[in-house]
Amino acid sequence: MSGRNFFILAAALLVIFVGSKCLYIVNETERAVKLQFGEVVDPDVGPGLHVMIPFVNQVRFFDGRVQTLDARPKDYLTSEKKRLIVDSFLKWRVSNVKKYYTATSGDEFRAGDILASRVDTGLRNQFGQRTLNEVVSGEREELMLELRQSLSKITEEELGIQVVDIRVKRIDLPTEVSQSVYERMRAEREREARELRSKGKELAEGIRADADRQQTVLLAEAFREAETARGEGDGSASAIYAKAYNQDPEFYSFYRSLSAYKKTFGNKGDVMVVEPDSDFFKYLKNPKGQ
Repeated sequence: MSGRNFFILAAALLVIFVGSKCLYIVNETERAVKLQFGEVVDPDVGPGLHVMIPFVNQVRFFDGRVQTLDARPKDYLTSEKKRLIVDSFLKWRVSNVKKYYTATSGDEFRAGDILASRVDTGLRNQFGQRTLNEVVSGEREELMLELRQSLSKITEEELGIQVVDIRVKRIDLPTEVSQSVYERMRAEREREARELRSKGKELAEGIRADADRQQTVLLAEAFREAETARGEGDGSASAIYAKAYNQDPEFYSFYRSLSAYKKTFGNKGDVMVVEPDSDFFKYLKNPKGQ
């Protein structure tokens, strides 16, 4: 290789090297700041191809997408001084690159620690103003909204970070408290069950008593109607007997005597002691009963 070609190759390599040091690319998912001897000269470099002076300028890149901070479960006290174990997470992103770099030196872990501390303080204040019922169900959405708004305002002013969302994943009672709460819930349910059973028994007794009363009334009315019908039948039978007797008293007396003989002597083993001249045998002695 001649000296001329070697010189051209060396010059080309030098140009490529200098060009690689002078040019840099910012992706659409990134945020960047340009420094000059450690001082910020461009606080928010936009996406695309950019130029810098080697060894004079320096570019720091940061993730511009929404990031998640999964906080560790912490203990908080409600306004009733009841201890809760709260597991939460935070969604955040860089809103002011210069503030973010100045406050955290671009260290994502440091930013996470600061945010975790802020979230812990905010949750502690919000939980301390509310009761257990309000925290669990009544004002949970309102609590998250207030915390997100107040925390986002502070972090944007101090850290250049926008808080997108804060959510509570889980709220648990401490182990030593859970059992007593479950026992109290069980006692409450048993008390309600006893009240319902008592009301059911009272209602059943009322229904049973009403049914017994209706049964007694129906039986009494049926007995009265039966006795009335029986009395009317006996009266009608007596009237018929009297009418038949009045038409031929002798024949009626004879018929009654025959019926008495039939009933009396129906069983051969029967023994009856009667005087021979008794009126009972008058039709056996004389057909005319004389």
